[in-house]
This record gives sequence, structure tokens and C-alpha cells, in this order.
Amino acid sequence: MTLTAPIPAPHAAPEENGDLAAGRAVIETEAGALAALARSLGDEFSRAVALLAGASGRIVVSGMGKSGHVARKIAATLASTGAPALFVHPGEASHGDLGMIVPGDAVLALSNSGETAELADLIAHTRRFALPLVGITARPGSALAGTADIALILPAAPEACPMGLAPTTSTTMQLALGDALAVALLTRRGFTAADFRQFHPGGRLGARLRHVRDLMHAGEAVPLATPETKMARAMLVMTEKSFGCLGIVDAAGRLIGIITDGDLRRAMAPDLLEQRADAVMTRAPRRIGPDALAAEALHAMNAGPRPITSLFVTDAEDRPLGILHLHDLLRAGVA
Repeated sequence: MTLTAPIPAPHAAPEENGDLAAGRAVIETEAGALAALARSLGDEFSRAVALLAGASGRIVVSGMGKSGHVARKIAATLASTGAPALFVHPGEASHGDLGMIVPGDAVLALSNSGETAELADLIAHTRRFALPLVGITARPGSALAGTADIALILPAAPEACPMGLAPTTSTTMQLALGDALAVALLTRRGFTAADFRQFHPGGRLGARLRHVRDLMHAGEAVPLATPETKMARAMLVMTEKSFGCLGIVDAAGRLIGIITDGDLRRAMAPDLLEQRADAVMTRAPRRIGPDALAAEALHAMNAGPRPITSLFVTDAEDRPLGILHLHDLLRAGVA
């Protein structure tokens, strides 16, 4: 039995330090295994991606025990990134759930030993109906590796458990390899953030993937003025629109500047109300397109030397289409 490097005994250091040593040893062991896994990827991985991408049906992921828990997560990741997938429990497969696996499907089976008895009926089903089978295992000479159309072999690495028994390093590598397959598949399909949002409409993630046009204020709500507008009038418009800023547009309707509360403070003088808007405005304000994601708008607001709370939305010709406030992002659950 291969053991990991011994973990310091509790009496060798304060209890907290012993805990830290144990935790770091686990992470370092698994990190080393992941590095080895990355180096081991080659033509078989590319073939596996091509085989799974060619399935006209779904990718059926299966595994037993800890491998089964990892398989469930891989199936969920595949499904959420544009590759129709489902998890089938190998034990239930032997009692009727094999009917869920039909022609056109491809099977991804996980077994660290490659000899998991519960997978036998599922593997036999793939051979009977000529379904593509990709196996993930740590043993190249195992039944799974020998039967699968493509076997992805995990590199030899010790479990992070000090006894070398509990599935730790092996399941981490299985999970990482599943993620690698999912990302390679979405890249091959040209899966975009917009596609991702279709599968994640709820919660904060769905909010961050909404488009700016879905959240912006448009029409008469947008605070705009011309360069020659006197500041007395400009301040009235700023107050009326309640965004704390005013966009300045030229004769062609292009956004050329912005006046904010900060600009007013910096320009404070006895003749402020008589000054023209273009004498007070900040030129080249930040702006964003309507098809940008809400998350991109949040980044634009926080970029630069000073965060801002309002962002003008413009078309390709720099004409304002709307305005987005930080409060809109907060209400949508983006910020």
C-alpha cells in the first residue's frame, strides 16, 4: 500500500498547527496529482471529446460510491454548459433504468479501480447496442479500460488520506477531468455567455448574465443636455432625472461629456449658474453598449481611478440609448 508523506503528530506542534499541516498536506498532494493529470492529457482526451460531441442523444454519466457522487456533478456541469446529460445510478440501471439509455446516447463511466461490479450491466448494455463508451479509471489493465472505446487513465498518485484508503486524490482527479471534458465540449460548440444564461436564469448568476438593455432606463428618463446649456438649467435637469449626473450631447446627438455631482463641487464659483455645460463637464465619460452583460456594466462602474454610480448606454455611433444606475444592478441582484 502506498502512503502519503506522514502528517506531523499532534504532539509535535500546537493543535492548530497540526490541523494546518494536515490540511496543507492534502491540498499539496492533490495539487501535485492534478499537475500530473494535466501533463498526461493527450490524443485519447481529444478522441474522447470528439466521441462525446458526436452523440446525437445525451451523455449518460455513471459511477458507484464516491465516483458516483463525482459523476452526478459531471453530468450537471455538462448539462449546464450545453451538452445534454444525465446521471444514471449503476445499481438502478440493473433494475430497469437501462431503459433510460437509448441509441444515440454516449456513456461516460467512472471507476477508480475499473472493476466496479455494479457497472457490469451498464457496460454490457453499451456493447449490446453499440453505444460509445468513455471510461475514466486509474488502472489501464482493468475491465473498464479494456472494454471502453476510449479509456482516460488517471496518473498514479497517492490518496491524500494518511492511510491511503479514503478516495480523495482520485476523486479530485475524476472531477477535474470531468470539468476538462465539459469545457472542451463547450469550446468546441462555441457555447457563449448568452447560451449559459439560458440554462441559469435564476439567482445571482442569472442576473449577472442579463443584458444592459434589460436593465437600463430609456427615453425621457435619460438626463441629457447640449453643450451651450446654462448650468442653472443643467442642474434642474439633473435634479429632475435623479441619476446624479447629466449627459452632454453634441449637435449630432453623440455623447461628448458628463456632469456629475463631483464636477459641480469642483466647479463651484459665484458664476457657476451662468457657465455653459461644456465648461463644467468631464469629457470622454465611460459608457457601455446595450448588448453588454450586466456583469460587464458592474465592472465598468468599478474600473478606473474612481468608481461611478451611473453609466450611459450608447449605440455604435456614441448616441445615448439609456442610462444604468448602480441601484438597478443592486435590485437585479448583480452587485
